[in-house]
Amino acid sequence: MAGITNQLSIEDLFNIHREKLMLEWVAGKQGAKHAIIRGDEQTPETLKKTKKKTSKKKTDSSSDTIKSLSLIGHLNLIHPHQIQILGNVELKYLEGLRSISMQDAVIQLFKSNPACVIVADGCKVPTLLKRKSNEHSIPLFSSPMISDKLADIIHYFLTNLFADMLTLHGVYMEVMAIGVLITGPSGIGKSELALELISRGHRLIADDAPLFSRIAPDIIDGTCPKTLQDFLEVRGLGIINVRELFGDSAIKKNKYLKLIVQLQPMDTDNLLDLDRLEGSYSTRNVLDMEIPEITLPVAPGRNLAIMLECAARNHILRVSGYNASEIFAKRQKRLIESGEI
Repeated sequence: MAGITNQLSIEDLFNIHREKLMLEWVAGKQGAKHAIIRGDEQTPETLKKTKKKTSKKKTDSSSDTIKSLSLIGHLNLIHPHQIQILGNVELKYLEGLRSISMQDAVIQLFKSNPACVIVADGCKVPTLLKRKSNEHSIPLFSSPMISDKLADIIHYFLTNLFADMLTLHGVYMEVMAIGVLITGPSGIGKSELALELISRGHRLIADDAPLFSRIAPDIIDGTCPKTLQDFLEVRGLGIINVRELFGDSAIKKNKYLKLIVQLQPMDTDNLLDLDRLEGSYSTRNVLDMEIPEITLPVAPGRNLAIMLECAARNHILRVSGYNASEIFAKRQKRLIESGEI
């Protein structure tokens, strides 16, 4: 596992999204170094390092309580979020409470020690929120943006930032509109195959060390490290710039991983041992997801570019529910039973 980001300071979040989300820092500037913490890193110890204590009283250090903190959401006093958003609905709810009840609710909001509080929907920030924000040194922002949209943008950003990451050896490409990782032993011809695929209209994402991150329960996104973008190493040619040679259309920034193609050298005996009906389908575990994998034999006279294109097309068919080997077997069985063969 590599490249995992564990936390992000509120100051950095503000600087990154200030213009896009039209954020204004209203109060609590003393809490600029407070951090939003990756879910599985939330422990009493990490929170103590990133937040000031708001009371000398002993606080609940239950690991379960702390780990339940989600990244962002609308005001929730029972299961508080690290970023609490107050839109028009939430502020109307608070204003509808009796004076003492409203103060208790605001006290509870800040007692949960959020990383920051954002007042959205262009609502006026109540004076009580400003005062409590400064008292507890918790950043308070305001934005004219609709609260739901604001929450979605920040949640998407944080989910990608905190996603588990893994670097795999191989060439990552977009083939037939799906993400395909080409792997195999060093020197087997991965880069040469990639170059031929590019010349056939497919697109390069990353050579040698593509970076994969799990951004959703069923989605693994593959990208290229900045240092390797646009470049491909081909034995005999050295390092080439694919964008300069083939144009912008030959490069893709990222793609969801859908298929792994393993190139494997085989002699005649090995080829004869392959299942001629089913082929060599299997799966590989990547970031706790099972990704379909196909082994393509590398042998003289085999056009790997055409085979890989066909593998991608066939994978798309299998995902849609069509399995050629099963259809073929059923047809043969039906013909045998009918006495036609």
